Amino acid sequence: MKSKIIVEYAQKALLYEVSVNPKPGLVDPISNGAHQDMDVFTFINSSVSLYSYFEAASDLGLTFKGNENDLPKLFQTLRKQGQLAESTMFTATNGVNTHKGAIFSLGILVCATAYVSQHARTINITNIIDVVKRMLANLVNDDLANLKPNKPLTAGQQQYLKYGKTGIRGEAQAGFPTVLQFGLPMLRKSSGTINQRLLDTLMKIAQNTQDSNLIKRAHTPSITVWFSSKCQRYFELGGSKTAMGYQYLQSLDKILIAKNLSLGGSADLLILTIYLGLVEDIL
Repeated sequence: MKSKIIVEYAQKALLYEVSVNPKPGLVDPISNGAHQDMDVFTFINSSVSLYSYFEAASDLGLTFKGNENDLPKLFQTLRKQGQLAESTMFTATNGVNTHKGAIFSLGILVCATAYVSQHARTINITNIIDVVKRMLANLVNDDLANLKPNKPLTAGQQQYLKYGKTGIRGEAQAGFPTVLQFGLPMLRKSSGTINQRLLDTLMKIAQNTQDSNLIKRAHTPSITVWFSSKCQRYFELGGSKTAMGYQYLQSLDKILIAKNLSLGGSADLLILTIYLGLVEDIL
């Protein structure tokens, strides 16, 4: 697979995700969700600004000279590019965090895909995720084992100290199991328009993940149990392709907006699912 295709899939994944609607509490073309500081155009600006970052991530995977035991070094180099990409994103969005999570997670998948491509291995989900796991073998321990509560911490670090949640770091180190066990299987069996398929995929992901953004805004991990039950009801009503399911989703959007809740973590996992769906040619 050519680097240009890998990079285009990454940018498509960002643009597809923000285009899906109605997404409970999230920014889409018809609503800002529970986000007063951003809209769909903010996300478009951010997505376009990150194209060169995904090019850099792909190039790193293509040119890495070490063997598979050296892949943690590849991740550390990628992480430096990610820090630069965050600055680029903030410039494009006037300081708004639109894609910080995707810079981390999607950058890893892009780099891993390019590495697989360069090393004459079949480009499939199994091989990509194998490289991801090798790249991130010690991520959780390296990032979270020695945190000090009196130092400035990110939301993910705070949740680790307070609730023991490893968040996106744990998800990534494990090879994105929520994407593999729930996101991709739902996308594979889904039908209807792209919007309908991705709505159902988002809700399946949200039903089965500890969404760190949801926890952050609700100030309690128990919020994920509440929202999982809402997702279950959505599927009982038939999901996006039934009038009742679609109306329920619209009402759920209003509820989350009123409560100032957002599925930011689930949205990031949807981006990864879309990307791998494009690689697998099911979108």
